[in-house]
Amino acid sequence: MFKEESRPVPVEEGGVYDVTIQDIARQGDGIARIEGFVVFVPNTSVGDEVQIKVERVLPKFAFASVVE
Repeated sequence: MFKEESRPVPVEEGGVYDVTIQDIARQGDGIARIEGFVVFVPNTSVGDEVQIKVERVLPKFAFASVVE
């Protein structure tokens, strides 16, 4: 009946991005947003400015790790 509009995902697996951690998830992972798209980044705190590498992309969010 109603179709969910799918927006193009602004990140890709293996992509490297500069982000600022804006929030903390319930599980303790940092949350960054790239064009409004949520990316979970473990071992980060609010306000951290980090370079991340996207490890896994799902339709509504992604998981990334900090690039050393």
